[in-house]
Amino acid sequence: MSVYDVIATLPGIDQVRRTSRALAMLDAVLSPAPEHRYFGFDARWSETEETALMDNGSGDQYAIVFSPAGAFARGFDHESPMSPYASDDRRSPWPGLFDGVPDVFAPQLDEPAFKDENGVAVATVCFWRRAGDDSWQCGPVEGVEKDGAERLFELLADGRPEAYLTFAEDYYEVALELDAVHHVYALMPLTEEIVTALNPEVLLKNLKDDIAEIGYPRP
Repeated sequence: MSVYDVIATLPGIDQVRRTSRALAMLDAVLSPAPEHRYFGFDARWSETEETALMDNGSGDQYAIVFSPAGAFARGFDHESPMSPYASDDRRSPWPGLFDGVPDVFAPQLDEPAFKDENGVAVATVCFWRRAGDDSWQCGPVEGVEKDGAERLFELLADGRPEAYLTFAEDYYEVALELDAVHHVYALMPLTEEIVTALNPEVLLKNLKDDIAEIGYPRP
């Protein structure tokens, strides 16, 4: 699957935001140490923006910025031949990657946090959807079979709690209760019982700051 397949299966902006918030909250419960988390969500990215984040700690990452204009997504697979670092002769985005990005997403496209120290965009995948659009869009990119889009965005495209459970049991090496994962995917306020079912070593009161940062419904 490439970016074309991902945007064809990805749900609407609101559902992507909801799932992103759930992924971040689940990771916050499973991993008290923020530096070891796979998913994050910053509800206070700016006065008008929220951002879903993924970082697997091995060089792969993504960011989805939600704004009044819509949603803008950037992903990076560090092993992809589309990486700007894949060749010594090229330190620029893959041809077509950012072609057609609407002007309303210019701030996200130019965001320093998504570039390296030389101003090179750290990306092998890019797609977007304006508020009111009926589908996601991407640039006219060729040779995208190895852009990493499927692996980067598979949980968002899948959207099922079962998919996260499979991921988390492998990544965190723990057994989870599916009902508890469903609870968080539904964005229902956390309870002590749900937190304990996910991680018996964490208390609900310890998640106060994470709940605020993620913008998850308060108990």
